[in-house]
Amino acid sequence: TSRRRRKLCFRRLERGDPARDATRSLMSFAGVSVVDSAKHCTCDTSAVYAGADSGYHLLMVRDYSRTKVQLPTGESATTGLFTVGEYDWYIEYYPNGENPNCRDFVSLYVTRHTLYDCEGEEDVEAKFSFSLVDQLEKHKPVYIHGTNKTCTFSSSAPSWGSDRFVRRDALERSAHLKGDCLTIRCDIMVVCKDHKIEDAAGTVPDINQHFGHLLQNKVGADVTFEVGGETFAAHRCVLAARSKVFMAQLFGPMKEGATTSSVIQIKDMEAKVFRALLSFIYTDSLPAMEKDSMEEDEMSEVMDEGREEAAEFEMWLQWLEDLFVAADRYDLQLLKLICEKQLSEHISVSSVTSTLALAEKHHCCGLKEACLKFIQVQSPSCLQTVMATSGWDHIAVTYPWVVKEFIAKLASNQRK
Repeated sequence: TSRRRRKLCFRRLERGDPARDATRSLMSFAGVSVVDSAKHCTCDTSAVYAGADSGYHLLMVRDYSRTKVQLPTGESATTGLFTVGEYDWYIEYYPNGENPNCRDFVSLYVTRHTLYDCEGEEDVEAKFSFSLVDQLEKHKPVYIHGTNKTCTFSSSAPSWGSDRFVRRDALERSAHLKGDCLTIRCDIMVVCKDHKIEDAAGTVPDINQHFGHLLQNKVGADVTFEVGGETFAAHRCVLAARSKVFMAQLFGPMKEGATTSSVIQIKDMEAKVFRALLSFIYTDSLPAMEKDSMEEDEMSEVMDEGREEAAEFEMWLQWLEDLFVAADRYDLQLLKLICEKQLSEHISVSSVTSTLALAEKHHCCGLKEACLKFIQVQSPSCLQTVMATSGWDHIAVTYPWVVKEFIAKLASNQRK
């Protein structure tokens, strides 16, 4: 890749017997690297061998605040090499984002190390995930970003990762940053390319991929929905198996239409939201937000980069809120939980009142608590800004008990 790298100090820590550590986890232990804010120090690039086709490496960031200052957007700190599945890997840590479009996020990439003068090296297929951990000893994931698909690490594309692993302001408000330090875990699983071994082990492609293809090719589809002027073909049994609401709607007392060819109208929902809902039902993963190319082109013409990014973020936030409502409507608790987590991590002064109203309307206690805590820690000027919005007036009129709860929390803080 063409990423610029500024190497801060990464040191390998020896932490006990790797064989013993492997028994504590399904993934073999592949060492620890520490990023230090010191500008002049050497990097230990000794490989740490996981001894298996799957392993995890721990990245400890010390003096996080100084790494933000020393590494501007586009520059990273890079770990020493560690080995998983007989291949060498390293992690790139961008405290201010890998590119200007994600400057408010921490970006993370895992890269397969290759020799630059070695042509014809075989591609490596692997799955990976990044997660924040509570304590190094417990290895307890608390924030996970990964991919269910298999990525091909090649000479032309040696790096894969997350440009928006976690928003910095959310990280800095959370308990994951302790003493200006955080620990990131990178799990890697190399996919075996020996088809004989795969056949013998009975390995098959991911079932979610099969269902995703089923949704795309529409083979055997027996129900059609019309949403926002678009039609969607689906499978009654799949929908009913995933949602009690669809079960009642398609097979129970709420059954609509006498024939399987009838078109079910869904109102008060955008087509792109229903498409994302269907995608989750079939694949059990949150899809990326669709982008309207016409809207995007028009926006680019009239906005500078910063305003365009802010507008795109607002569109994503609105899409996420709409998906949260759809998940609640069809009783998809896992999707609702995923949306709740994303919304909780992206609360801002401009969005907190709408998010709070959304949480109260849909009886989401976790999201409501996150909003109230966010408001509690704001400065007096920010608090005045929040309370001067029409959103706060809406809450005061529609959900007056929420205002009372907030006042009680403020009073409790003052007593402490």
